[in-house]
Amino acid sequence: MQKRFKSRFLFCDRWLDRHAIVRNMEAFQDLIVIILCLGLFAVMLLQLWGILIALTQPLDYKAVTAKILFVLILVELFRLLMVYLQEHSIAVGVAVEVTIVSVLREVVVHGALEISGIHTAAICGLLLILGGLLIVCAKTPHMDCISANTKLCPIVHKGSQERHNELEFQYSRHYDEHQPLG
Repeated sequence: MQKRFKSRFLFCDRWLDRHAIVRNMEAFQDLIVIILCLGLFAVMLLQLWGILIALTQPLDYKAVTAKILFVLILVELFRLLMVYLQEHSIAVGVAVEVTIVSVLREVVVHGALEISGIHTAAICGLLLILGGLLIVCAKTPHMDCISANTKLCPIVHKGSQERHNELEFQYSRHYDEHQPLG
C-alpha cells in the first residue's frame, strides 16, 4: 500500500499540488507588492515635484515641511515593502518607525500649540508605547535568524556554543575518570 504524499490533496488523483498553489500565490503576492512599490515611487516623484513648485512660490514653511515629512513616510513605506519582498515577512520595527514619523508629521502639520490637552496626552502615550515597541523589536532577533541557527544570530549561536562547551567539558571529565592513574 502506497502512502499519500503530504503535499498532495486526497481527491482528483494528485491533481491539485499544494506546493504549486502556494508558489503561484506567493508569486502573485510579489507582483502585487511590486505594483505597490511602483505606485509609491510615482507618488514620491509627484510629491517631490510639488515641493519644487512650493519652493518657487512664496514660502509656506508648514506646507513644505508637511510635504517633506510625507515623502519621508513614503520612503519608509517603500523600505517596508522592499523588506517584505526580500524576506516575505513584515518588519515590525520598520512599521513602528513609519507610525512614529506619521504621528510626528501630524503634530508638525497641525502645530503643537493648536492641539488640545487630551490629544497631546494621547499622542504622548502613543509615542511612548511605540517607542517601547521599537526597543523590544530592536532587542528581539528576527525569527529567520533564530530558525537559521547561524553565527549572525546572537541568541542561537551563543546557546549552541555553550552547549558545545558543556559537552566538551563532560567528555573530558568522563575521559579523565576512566584513565588509569599510573
